[in-house]
Amino acid sequence: MNLSFYKSPIFQEIRDETLVKTRAQDILVLLEARGIDIPDDARERITTCDDPDLLHHWITRTPTAVTVNDLFTDE
Repeated sequence: MNLSFYKSPIFQEIRDETLVKTRAQDILVLLEARGIDIPDDARERITTCDDPDLLHHWITRTPTAVTVNDLFTDE
């Protein structure tokens, strides 16, 4: 079985894009589950972010956020 595709740059790019989309959706789901209002501008900021490190930073703040703006402080 040839697994070279999984080591290719194209696969890495697809994996990274999937990770970014998944993290953004996870943030939104967690905020919604906690009953936190997500204004359209914040929703767009989260869903259009393509920085995995920044999304990771936001997702670690999600459990303690009182408002969506708590994610964006101290970036």
